[in-house]
Amino acid sequence: MDLITEERVNTDVIAISDSDRLNWITIVVLVILHIGAVAALFMFSWTGLAVALGLYWVATGFGISLGYHRLHTHRSYKVPKWLEYFFAICGTLTLEGGPIFWVAVHRIHHHKSDKLGDPHSPRDGAWWAHVGWILIGETKHNNTRMMGKYAPDLARDPFYVWLNNYHWLPILVLAAALWAIGGLPLVLWGVCLRVVCGLHATWLVNSATHMWGSRRFATRDDSRNNWWVALITFGEGWHNNHHAHPTSARHGLTWYEFDPSWIEIKIMKLFGIARSIHVAKVDSGITDREAA
Repeated sequence: MDLITEERVNTDVIAISDSDRLNWITIVVLVILHIGAVAALFMFSWTGLAVALGLYWVATGFGISLGYHRLHTHRSYKVPKWLEYFFAICGTLTLEGGPIFWVAVHRIHHHKSDKLGDPHSPRDGAWWAHVGWILIGETKHNNTRMMGKYAPDLARDPFYVWLNNYHWLPILVLAAALWAIGGLPLVLWGVCLRVVCGLHATWLVNSATHMWGSRRFATRDDSRNNWWVALITFGEGWHNNHHAHPTSARHGLTWYEFDPSWIEIKIMKLFGIARSIHVAKVDSGITDREAA
């Protein structure tokens, strides 16, 4: 889906990393979250574990895999607007930024994948690809006007503009609710530990799946299919498949490539919720659209 021009991509890459200075706000937040994640292990409870796993599915599964990535970025399928909004709210619970920011950065990644201008290529270093790219310079999470140039479809929607500006609000509401229900231990499990695991899982798609794994398709980048990343990211680890067929809602293209998000899309289709689903036809090397 070519929603932005090469000229805009080049401009955007410069704007995202416009400084060599450390972003101390991001660093402090990440340090606090990691300390909280370690502390959670000393306050173990089955309730805390269940809450963390449930919220991981909601935030990383619904929010990132089904929402920010396959729906909002690549428009691989369509759902009712209320569900599209719900997935976006779930995405903010990962602390990976609002929908306009996330979508803009990911579209740039596809246009410049593993080339000059890719925001997070391992060719610039594994650490850089994993987390370094968000620790240097201004991350532009709240620069909705600038990032909206590279996600114009979302920037035209007042709800997405509002959510991008206040992407931190849903997780604060969640933290307050968890505190009211179970106090500090539930906050540590449902926010700190869950967010840290979700962040590293998503970052592994940026780093590990461009370094380790197999390549089914001869794409112009270094993307790989990595089974263990796929297991913790709801199917996002079949990254070479995805780069070969970016608009395909299905990433695991064979029976042994477990893709939970694709299973959920098929379930939504069964109930008439998902439609206009794009699916890669491996034999023909094209991406087709299923009948709604």
